[in-house]
Amino acid sequence: MGNPFTVSLIGWHDGEPLLKSIREAVFILEQGVPEAAEWDGLDENCRHALALSLQGDAIGCGRMQPDGHIGHIAVLPQWRKQKVGTAIMEALLDYARAHAYPQVSVDVPSRYVPFYRSIGFSGRGKEFMIAGLPHIRMFLKL
Repeated sequence: MGNPFTVSLIGWHDGEPLLKSIREAVFILEQGVPEAAEWDGLDENCRHALALSLQGDAIGCGRMQPDGHIGHIAVLPQWRKQKVGTAIMEALLDYARAHAYPQVSVDVPSRYVPFYRSIGFSGRGKEFMIAGLPHIRMFLKL
């Protein structure tokens, strides 16, 4: 049986309300990220991955900046541990490969390092703070 969700690559203007709803729920409400840190003004120039349930509900998202930096990966709590995050990352990595990016990077909350290592990322440097959470920068050569 296939996944009970789909992942599509879209522009910000095509999915803004759905993308915002996921990020507000996960980052602002659940994790306490300040709104000013979440809405950084970069979304319009990014490629976004949007995961929808088969019923059409927005359940997860992520984005890739033009320089190959991946970020804002978010999955609603009830959809975690169902491969939604993996599918979002796969869609963004497929996009990067199709557009000949030599590598991609991501600033990973420290607790999620094992997930990113499992899909081939490696970390460099020391931990640093983003919105009060410890992170590490990781890279994947494509």
